[in-house]
Amino acid sequence: MSRIGLKPIEVPQGVEITVDEKNIVTVKGPNGQLSEKIHRDITVETEANVINVVRPTENKKHKSLHGLSRTLVANMVEGVTKGYEKKLELVGVGYRATMQGKKLVLSLGFSHPVEIDQPEGLTIEVPSQTQVTVKGIDKQQVGNFAAKIREYRKPEPYKGKGVRYAGEVVRRKEGKTGK
Repeated sequence: MSRIGLKPIEVPQGVEITVDEKNIVTVKGPNGQLSEKIHRDITVETEANVINVVRPTENKKHKSLHGLSRTLVANMVEGVTKGYEKKLELVGVGYRATMQGKKLVLSLGFSHPVEIDQPEGLTIEVPSQTQVTVKGIDKQQVGNFAAKIREYRKPEPYKGKGVRYAGEVVRRKEGKTGK
């Protein structure tokens, strides 16, 4: 039984939700608008300030789609009201980040700086040289872009250098021992 799928989604004031005949859910709120196509077997019902996601049968496929669909809609509602953010830290000597217009420029120990264009719908902030904050209304887009930044120099286990999420714990390894 999908317990997540059975929970109703509370709709805050100022959020408008529409479901069209092709099962595309559109959520409009103070921060923007998001839309997502929900699987054709799953039904999204809207009543006053509550959204319910309903599955047709109890088979395994419908149960898994039920929880997924409910979570996608809930993430859209939260995104257009509060938004999402991921914080990254740059750890290492000479590792720093700067914004040059709409480009994020990272110095990560390579022979050249890494330049990344800011995607549409996201805002990138650099509060200090060793911190980067990615903000947006789409949870998936924020997470993917933060992962893309981290991918350039993942934290390594010996010295802990690299780009890591704020609060991420890097398991350290002991180096070679001399004879």
